Amino acid sequence: MGMELRGKVLSCFKQLHRARGVAFRGDEVALAAARMKINNEFSKNKSVTDIKAIEELLTFGRQVEEVLRKHVLQAVKTDETTFKAQVREDLTMIDTAPYQEMPENMIGPFRRRKKCGDPDGKGK
Repeated sequence: MGMELRGKVLSCFKQLHRARGVAFRGDEVALAAARMKINNEFSKNKSVTDIKAIEELLTFGRQVEEVLRKHVLQAVKTDETTFKAQVREDLTMIDTAPYQEMPENMIGPFRRRKKCGDPDGKGK
């Protein structure tokens, strides 16, 4: 493996550990589990020498880092029915609007339209 590619691998390794630190801040169990997973995956793929395969693994590592930074939300149980979420600025929220019931004026009855040649409007 060339020095440039080796540098990319080390950089990816460091970025993943930084992302785990951000995503699981304050949760020692999750931090330890993520550290073990990252280290095991890098150890498992240590013998890979094919440049294309290494590039694919680096791409996957970058995607995992992005998921950790932008999509992992930590919630801590405060009592039996309540959780407190630790929302970060860089967290991407897909749907932040709470569920709302459909207004009564928009609810049915929905009727089929009468079709040509259909005398009673019920269709076939």
